[in-house]
Amino acid sequence: MDRRWCALPAEEVLNVLKTQSQGLEDGEVKVRLKEYGYNDLVTKKKTHALIIFFRQFLNPLVYILIIASIIKFILSNYTDAFVILGVIIFMAIVGFIQEGRAEKAVESLKQLASPKAKVKRAGKIKIIPSKELVPGDIIILESGDKIPADARIIELANLKVNESILTGESVSVDKHIDTIPENASISECKDMLYMGTIVTYGRAIAVVIATGMNTEMGKIASALKEIKSEKTPLQRSIDILGKWMIVITIGIVIILKVIGLSRGLSWMEVFMLSVSATVSALPEGLPAVITVVLAIGMSELAKRNAIIRKLVAVETLGSTTVICTDKTGTLTMNQMTVKLIFYNYQLREVTEQVLKDAELKNFLEIGILCNDAIVKEDDKKEELIGDPTEIALLLIGLKAGIRKSDLEKSYPRLSEIPFQSEKQYMATLHKRGNKLMVYLKGSPERILSLTNLSESSKLKIFEAVNIMADDAMRVLAFGYCELSPDKKFIVENDIVGKISFAGLVGMIDPPRQEAIRAVKLCKKAGIRVVMVTGDNKLTAKAISKEVGIYTREVLTSEDLYKMRDEELSEKVKTVSVFARIEPLHKLKIVKSFKKLGDIVAMTGDGVNDAPALESADVGIAMGLSGTDVAKEASDMILADDNFASIVSAIEEGRVIFNRLRNAVLFLLTTCFGELFTLLLSIFFIGKLPILPIQILWINFVTGSLIAIPLGLEPKVGNELDFPPRHPKVGIIYPGMVMRIIVLASYLSIGAFLVFKFSLDKFGLEEARTITFCSIVLFEWLVAFNARSDEITIFKLGIFKNRALIKAVLIAFCLQILVIYTGLGRSLFNTIALSLKGWFLSLIPGITTFILETTRKMFFPYLFSKGKWQPAKIIKR
Repeated sequence: MDRRWCALPAEEVLNVLKTQSQGLEDGEVKVRLKEYGYNDLVTKKKTHALIIFFRQFLNPLVYILIIASIIKFILSNYTDAFVILGVIIFMAIVGFIQEGRAEKAVESLKQLASPKAKVKRAGKIKIIPSKELVPGDIIILESGDKIPADARIIELANLKVNESILTGESVSVDKHIDTIPENASISECKDMLYMGTIVTYGRAIAVVIATGMNTEMGKIASALKEIKSEKTPLQRSIDILGKWMIVITIGIVIILKVIGLSRGLSWMEVFMLSVSATVSALPEGLPAVITVVLAIGMSELAKRNAIIRKLVAVETLGSTTVICTDKTGTLTMNQMTVKLIFYNYQLREVTEQVLKDAELKNFLEIGILCNDAIVKEDDKKEELIGDPTEIALLLIGLKAGIRKSDLEKSYPRLSEIPFQSEKQYMATLHKRGNKLMVYLKGSPERILSLTNLSESSKLKIFEAVNIMADDAMRVLAFGYCELSPDKKFIVENDIVGKISFAGLVGMIDPPRQEAIRAVKLCKKAGIRVVMVTGDNKLTAKAISKEVGIYTREVLTSEDLYKMRDEELSEKVKTVSVFARIEPLHKLKIVKSFKKLGDIVAMTGDGVNDAPALESADVGIAMGLSGTDVAKEASDMILADDNFASIVSAIEEGRVIFNRLRNAVLFLLTTCFGELFTLLLSIFFIGKLPILPIQILWINFVTGSLIAIPLGLEPKVGNELDFPPRHPKVGIIYPGMVMRIIVLASYLSIGAFLVFKFSLDKFGLEEARTITFCSIVLFEWLVAFNARSDEITIFKLGIFKNRALIKAVLIAFCLQILVIYTGLGRSLFNTIALSLKGWFLSLIPGITTFILETTRKMFFPYLFSKGKWQPAKIIKR
């Protein structure tokens, strides 16, 4: 919106737009429609669904799976081949569904536009499709109407508008026609109306100043269209891993071919050797493990009120360094609550003891009777409906044992002066026995102007008002007077100078206690919490201090308008509270943090939040108060709108990332261990230690079958004791590479020595069977050691991961079938082993298990280099 419109008088706006109160002529409408276009939100040209689908296959991990499926077809292992193809198609479908989220968010925006508009043209009132509105049109609005375009008010009567979809604040805004400074924020432009917002009270006539993509809603739609989706840390890690695995596999296959030919192997033997090497090197179980671990993580998060919409967001949560959160309903209760009472010239905090005071009940009755909020009873449940301020007065009455329904039966309302923004008070007339009583509530200044109090008394009252205002409380004054019994209704002249001052109430939307605890947890975990709210500066400062976020200053939209992007990037290093923030400024704040290398989680509920949610690494929409637009743009939905649930989700995200690391460590150790075994055996002996079909079996009974339960490892409980890992630190880190090399060396050297010894003692077929079992047993034992990098399984609890225990038992039974049944022996070229053969098979695994357990006891962090590489967190 061009800021000048709010600063111009209504008459001047009409002149600038070359229109008048009678509206535009039909000919002029056609000209402007051609110039400005339809009043529609335009979406970008959609990519064809087939292109989006086939784009999902451009992924190194998918290349690995395709190669693996081709090899399994060559080896006539059709079942495995079709399973892998199924995994590929499943991954493509998930990616296809998720890639259309931004377009859906813009489509949801279009649904907010009003389908019809009441317009005055050439002096006649018409109902037209809202898309035909043009700048300069005169629109007529009344209670319940959805505003069809951005407009400047030229006439109004008691107009209130709900602008929550733009500002995030649920309280309806009182409008007027007085000019506002040019640099005012959207929430401060009380003479303006915005597309998609709703008239909740009164009526108005306004002139359209912007339509379609030029409206505030259009700017949000433009921002959504322009945001490019970025890969998550997990996706980047998997891409890098996939590329390296392909390069390493090709390199080792070439080396093996050279060695094989130099050792005099035939071309067929070399081909089978290459197939064996490729099967060994490809961790085809990895995509399935990642998908299953993330999916189970989604289920766990749902139990903690975090509903994941995009699978990879589960892991991204764990690397979050900054949480940009709204205030209302997330950090606070989203329920105005009376905290202080000024009564009998004493300021008191609301407690159970104070509410038992009999005299105080007369004071509270004023706020309950002079009140339009209602208590709706349904199925033995009570629901309070009305203005949040008035609901707060009913709630404190209920705490004091006073019910509105009981009071109204005893003291029925006879007449009223409804609240109007220019009057700043509400008054009601009640029959109380033989008396007629007037009760008032309103701004302290207005109520006191209706009294005859001395200046010294007013000074004491304003001291109390200032104390409440300094704590960002909304302050209401109560008053009363008695009228003569013959009065049937009230007017202002009846009460001027006759009002007795009753007292004050100070109310605020208080912070959630669990949010305060969650902010402390975030600090401990090295996560910075930033408040980004549409509320005023004083309220933002007060709440941020109470929850422990406030640093040294509060920035507003006005400040952000004056800043260049570079200045804002510097400011966000130290400022943690942003107030009166406008829609696109939220996006600027997110981008500033991302420029600094932070992984940003952003909360939001309104249409105004959609671009920031889409741009953030993790967009978090509110489940209770969130609009469909916000939910479509988000990665995660909070079912309870509670900040504490975000912190729980981050903890779970870290747990899930650790599980993925455990599974990757295990799978790569087994892959490289098998490869090195082939290299050693071919180089020194010139024979395959195990056959391709046996490698396929190993990859089955120690691949997905073991890796998936390993990815279900229960959390340790210290996940939030560490700072977030740096965004550049992926699944694999230098310490893990060293550990993989060490463990893979243990496996390859152990299996090679077992093969060489067995070959000399028992012959080729039995030697291969013993080596085959040796690798399987080794990998089962390594799985238990892979549960943690630093903690022994005895401290973790041997039986804590029951899924892993069950998986190993199942794998053991299957291995026995392969060794001791006729079908198993014929399919896998094995022979029945004696106890001596099993003993030989067990030596490498047991030795490695003892070495690893000893290492963890004395050098737990030997392989931790680069594991966390803590992100640089600004001191708060």
